Amino acid sequence: MTLTHADITDLTALRRRLHRHPEISGAECETAHRITDALGPCAPDHLLTGLGGHGIAAIYEGTAPGPTVLFRCELDALPIAETGAAPHRSTVPGTGHLCGHDGHMAIVVGLARLLARARPARGRTVLLFQPAEETGAGAAAVIADPRFAAIAPDYAFALHNLPGLPLGHVSLIPGPVACASRGMEITLAGTSAHASQPETGTSPMMALARLMPALTALSHGTVAARGFTLATVTHARMGAPAFGIAPGEAVLHATLRTLTDDGMAALVAQAETLVAEAARAQGLGAEIAWHDIFAHCENHPEATRRIADALDALGLPHHGRGLPMRPSEDFGQFGHTACAAMLFLGAGVDHPALHNPDYDFPDDLIPLGARIFHRIARDLLG
Repeated sequence: MTLTHADITDLTALRRRLHRHPEISGAECETAHRITDALGPCAPDHLLTGLGGHGIAAIYEGTAPGPTVLFRCELDALPIAETGAAPHRSTVPGTGHLCGHDGHMAIVVGLARLLARARPARGRTVLLFQPAEETGAGAAAVIADPRFAAIAPDYAFALHNLPGLPLGHVSLIPGPVACASRGMEITLAGTSAHASQPETGTSPMMALARLMPALTALSHGTVAARGFTLATVTHARMGAPAFGIAPGEAVLHATLRTLTDDGMAALVAQAETLVAEAARAQGLGAEIAWHDIFAHCENHPEATRRIADALDALGLPHHGRGLPMRPSEDFGQFGHTACAAMLFLGAGVDHPALHNPDYDFPDDLIPLGARIFHRIARDLLG
């Protein structure tokens, strides 16, 4: 069973509507309404809304006992202004679907259309539209929702488009596929002074200048190596934008990244030591806050084999190019309790990169993604 030409036309139009009206993590209210409307004609047996925030779960029941198989996509967009010129470009200032979550949603709605025409023979299929992936908070919030326990999956699958791979090519490996990461917010506190008498204050300038290269120097190795670490300074601010005030406060943001969770604790300890030493040397106070915490994403060998078998049955070649990848993905949370794996669909060799302001999801991937997911579901549930 495949999507019809009319299906593909409808799903493309849905994707572009979602693209025109992006909403950032935690604010996906209208996006959720649009998805609920799109799922209406697909007649799921059960529909959960407000899951872990604005999440939606559409459930299709089989007639015989069997496993619960979850397919997950993301609702949220990014706080980045879109610069593309497509007719369906974002209408929301400063916000854009620049990671392809609009396309991932269209794929899963396409799967819903196929399941509506022929439900699974056994077990059940859960189609999850997850909120707040970009902040790393959404998967954990969905899992923590008391209603999730009733639909907790035995298998969980997801996909992500990947610019740099040829259009429609599939990349898939077992083991780590996306890095652990967390945002580090450092606040250095001293005392401001008149710019003519800087010696009467305690400036964070030297500590800030020391920390930026010191944190960056924690980076080591390539992402394919177990000992990979990456520290990226993403923002710095010091004092007020004025000529008469010597600064008394500074803020520094950095992202720490490791291939696996077990490497993150050591990197965090190293970074915290650098901050403490830099602050102490200048007589400053220092506070650290952590944000956007992602566990690493690991493909379970059995779930990976299930995807590979489906790809082989469909005659779709696959390889491991581009994996593991440096970006993070909170889909890894589902792998803590389910047999989980994620595949990556090529968006084109020269396609704008994820989070670039001119990125746009390739519509040609919608029927392909739905076809792959549907084959996995049929292989597991009949």
